[in-house]
Amino acid sequence: MPRKKKFAELLSPRSHPGLYAAAALTFLTLGSLAAGLAIGSWRNVCDQCPSSAQIYVWEPQQSTKILSHDGRLIAELFQERRTPVSIEALPDYVTKAFIAIEDRRFYQHGGYDPRGIARAVAELIVRRRISSGGSTITQQLARHMFQTELGFEKKFRRKLKELRVAIELEKVHSKDAILEAYVNQVNYGRGHHGIESASRWLFGKAATEINPAEAALLAAIINRPEYYSPFRNPDQALARRNLVLSLMVREGYMSAEEAERWKQEPLPVEPFDDGTSGLAPYFVEMVRRELDNRYGADLYRKGYRVYTTLDIDMQRLAQKAMENGWNRIEGQKGYRHPKYADVIAKGGSQHEGRTPYLQGMFVAIEPATGEIRALVGGRDFKDSKFNRATQALRQPGSVFKPFVYTAALASGIPASHIIYDSPLMIEQADGTVWAPRNFTPEFNGPMTLREALRRSINIVTIKLAEEVGLETVVQYARRMGIETPIPRYPSIAIGAADVIPLQVAVAYTTFANHGVRSSPRSILRVEDADGRVLWETKPEQERVLDPLPAAIATDMLRTALDHGTGYAARNPAVGNLPYTIPAGGKTGTTNDGTDVWFVGFTPNLLAAVWFGFDMPREIIANAQGGLYAAPVWAEFMRGVYVGENALRPIPEPWTMPPELIARRVDKSTGKLATEWCPQDRAYTEYYIPGTEPTEGCDAETPGLFGVPLRGVRASTPQPTSSTPEPVPTDSTSGRGISPQRP
Repeated sequence: MPRKKKFAELLSPRSHPGLYAAAALTFLTLGSLAAGLAIGSWRNVCDQCPSSAQIYVWEPQQSTKILSHDGRLIAELFQERRTPVSIEALPDYVTKAFIAIEDRRFYQHGGYDPRGIARAVAELIVRRRISSGGSTITQQLARHMFQTELGFEKKFRRKLKELRVAIELEKVHSKDAILEAYVNQVNYGRGHHGIESASRWLFGKAATEINPAEAALLAAIINRPEYYSPFRNPDQALARRNLVLSLMVREGYMSAEEAERWKQEPLPVEPFDDGTSGLAPYFVEMVRRELDNRYGADLYRKGYRVYTTLDIDMQRLAQKAMENGWNRIEGQKGYRHPKYADVIAKGGSQHEGRTPYLQGMFVAIEPATGEIRALVGGRDFKDSKFNRATQALRQPGSVFKPFVYTAALASGIPASHIIYDSPLMIEQADGTVWAPRNFTPEFNGPMTLREALRRSINIVTIKLAEEVGLETVVQYARRMGIETPIPRYPSIAIGAADVIPLQVAVAYTTFANHGVRSSPRSILRVEDADGRVLWETKPEQERVLDPLPAAIATDMLRTALDHGTGYAARNPAVGNLPYTIPAGGKTGTTNDGTDVWFVGFTPNLLAAVWFGFDMPREIIANAQGGLYAAPVWAEFMRGVYVGENALRPIPEPWTMPPELIARRVDKSTGKLATEWCPQDRAYTEYYIPGTEPTEGCDAETPGLFGVPLRGVRASTPQPTSSTPEPVPTDSTSGRGISPQRP
């Protein structure tokens, strides 16, 4: 009887040599196949992952900084708000805080931590998901760097992708470079990517200046930025920050005593605001649009530094003056429109670009260069992004009149030229008759051009435009800066045509510069992240008027401000702008009170003010540019030139060109003043050579309709008043025009 083989003998290779050879071959084949599949899977798991070359040259997205003319931050443009900072510049405890909480073996592993991976795999097997753990700093960086390629889903395949990219990162970058990229890349909450942006947002200081407690908070919140936000969940934020400090003790980065001391540091209670956030949103948007056309998507990721023309201090003055102006008008008895505060309290306006409450705009320009120093394009950028300084079409009222008088002066008509202020009727093309009127019902008889502009007399201005020629008036307005269409009908002389406010301000630079127009300029230069200049602008100036008529026009506008419709700016009870500050300007009011203006200038600063509604309607009964716009202009100019905190010294006044001829003339006749005419009618006028009067006045003075009135020789010279009684501004007889739609 054969002996039974033991179990061990049955398994012996000697018993079945062929079977074991086949099994060995099978296992070898399966093993090779499995290895091949594993290698192939490893290679193909990241078919859309970045290549080694992409990883090597990768740069983080950076926000573009919009800066004032002196380099102060105004705003940032970004897809991810970020400003990289060198790891060498950071205090040592900053990076150690991140290592302590996120990856304690960072400097020992090669991009992945076997212990962490083991925990993640176990969790995947037991829970069928990976909720946390297993990712090193390098893997987290890989996810943040290439999140589009790696995907956002939290599953095993994505983890493999992160692992693959992390290993490649470790091959081409040093540990310090990886750590630097990490702290500059991750999200710290509310759009703040990178430690520098987060530090300024949370603490109001650079990342290089933070203390250990602040470093611990930054390291704490990146795990769940919204949950650990000190502004939303201070208790959770405090607990996790203190955990980071404790872990730093465990790793030997600080003593227990130091940690306890830093745990007593309070958390920030609100985001830091340096006073420039949201300061000039309409200006920033104007700059953004110009840059977007030039740089496209790079504008939001390349970290450009854009130096603009804005003066932050002037912008604050402008905003405050406008706020006071809006409140002044809304506080008047008889104001019957929706008020801004009430509309905003109910959720804001219903239509973008059109608001039911009172609007306005302000723009300040450096006349010599065209640089925009301040700009307020509306009352509330969040409620309406429509820029009323650059996009609105409004009737200018009497601020258009200086173009008529300038055209006359340039045509050889002197400022002492006499025109009768008397009833006027003009037949229109459709057969109707237009009978314009002045602001006040009476007519004033013979007036010089200087006096008519000072008092803003409609009838005289219309007659002068007819005398000079409407085409001539339009051409001078255009060469001075008005680009909107100006129809050739008489009412344009008193501001019935549409204009863009910024263009009006630009046109007035011609007066401040004695004939030189400066184009508006908002950007000085653009630099890349390394400080190389990519684009630099230069002032654009053009002489559009001969300096002699331009100087006389400027002097006439000085009279209009000092002693005419703009007197509210000088009036101690209203604008209180000292006479020591040389200035000229003009008010403007439309006939139905829908628009009120003031445009004024000193030798080195110009500003334009406008108030009205987006859908034109009467602001308030007796609305006038002198009452409501001029005081805002004066408040701004006082802030610039007056007081201990003045932004500028008072400029030297304009000097009249020596080629001009000065003559003492009679304001009722425009003739040379003589002893035979009342001395209280005499004043000094300036003339372009060849236009000065040669005939003296006599005892006869023209009457209202040309009937001579017997003059009386003055027995004693009577000087004119240095501050004549101010007169109200006029109104146009044109129609109201809606703002251009955004």
